[in-house]
Amino acid sequence: MSQSSNNFLQKICCLLYRISTFGLEKGAHPSRFFMYQHLQSFAEPRDPDSSVLSISHSEHLARILGYDNSQIEDANFPEYSIADLPFENDKFDAIVSDQVLEHVAEGPFLAMQESFRVVKRGGLVVHATVFSYPIHGCPNDYWRFTPQALDALVKPYGRVIESGGWGNGWISLLWALGLRWEPMPTAKWHPANMIVTRNDEDRPIVVWVIAQKE
Repeated sequence: MSQSSNNFLQKICCLLYRISTFGLEKGAHPSRFFMYQHLQSFAEPRDPDSSVLSISHSEHLARILGYDNSQIEDANFPEYSIADLPFENDKFDAIVSDQVLEHVAEGPFLAMQESFRVVKRGGLVVHATVFSYPIHGCPNDYWRFTPQALDALVKPYGRVIESGGWGNGWISLLWALGLRWEPMPTAKWHPANMIVTRNDEDRPIVVWVIAQKE
């Protein structure tokens, strides 16, 4: 099948999908839907004086965890690098990064060390990244992680509250149909929801760790 024919079929599939989900409440796109819903279980009322450092446009993850916009400080690449943050020790109550660690040329060990350095004792360190995912830029793509790898990165500095992952073999069907970036319905009867909420623990696509600085 030619590329043009494939693109045409994907456009038709997207149109049919949008018709099938018209009027339904929707969440994130396929590779983030389950993870974001799961991480919402860690949201709680945050002290109004608390602050969270958002690495490279990770504000949405900060809001999922219960922080509001007034508490979020941005540190976006290329002006800022998580491997060399220009902040004093123990400045923030939390730090979050969403799909960032795989792009850090200096390596995840240095990124994790810096994450814990700028967070206060007892503060949260939350990273969401990828294991089985196509190579992508922003500007380059270097690393892949298992939940156990994230555990190992955290343990020199803090306590792992949870490390986990989400994925399944069916997700490639949604990608093949051109639905990679389409918001997924929350209605449990919809086939797309059945796919994005299925989790085969030995086939993670995205992974995350939630840790506390000791």
